[in-house]
Amino acid sequence: MAFLRSPWPAHWGRKQRSTATMTAAVVGMVLVLWLLARLVALAPEPIGGNAQAFADGARMTVELTIVSGLAGVVLGTLAALGKLSRIPPLRWIANFYVWVIRGTPLLIQVFFAYFALPQLIPFVKMEEFGWGSVALALNVGAYNAEAIRAGLLAVPKGQLEAARSLGMNRWFTFIDVTVPQAFKISLPALVNNIVSLLKDSSLTSVIGLVELTNVADQLRAKTYIATQPLVASAVIYLLLTTVMTQFSGALERRFDIEDKLS
Repeated sequence: MAFLRSPWPAHWGRKQRSTATMTAAVVGMVLVLWLLARLVALAPEPIGGNAQAFADGARMTVELTIVSGLAGVVLGTLAALGKLSRIPPLRWIANFYVWVIRGTPLLIQVFFAYFALPQLIPFVKMEEFGWGSVALALNVGAYNAEAIRAGLLAVPKGQLEAARSLGMNRWFTFIDVTVPQAFKISLPALVNNIVSLLKDSSLTSVIGLVELTNVADQLRAKTYIATQPLVASAVIYLLLTTVMTQFSGALERRFDIEDKLS
């Protein structure tokens, strides 16, 4: 049907169309940050005079979300495979990781990553951004693990049996049949986790990372005005989460349309 026709060239494969969609999302986010800096500059004082600080804080928040979000998907995939593994030690490690992370506050995890991990692994040298990313990635990875595990279990066994009957070995069956379907099933939950991660990144302000929340708090401490800085940061968070939700919705619709066209 005409309304399901893809905007990308017909000869492009799924990977090319997905890459183009993600590239468009990244370009769109950069454009949103640029427009955000211009709009904040038009706000009354004390916001307008600190527009660049808010823009830099928003950029730091987005970078932190992207880095820890990508790492969290990798960790979640590994943990999901571990929970489904037939090797008991792998299952125990994956279950322990998910149990600990989901059962403790994220704030404690941020403190642990910043203060305790440098003592436990002194040969690793990172700044606040690095340790904050580690804490957020470990946290979102545990939640991603359950979403991905549910997606893997939801793939119909009949399709796996059909792939094996065609002569595909376990590895190619997993890569070509299981992973694409599991990813699509898990995508809404993964997107929700990433959006939540953007808001949870505000907790890294407690270790001195100058992201959006820290910028607002510094301005409050400097001007003794609390309402405007906090409202400005809340509005920026709202805009960023709205943009991310729209991009993720477009990605979900893209996968749905491609399946209907295939």
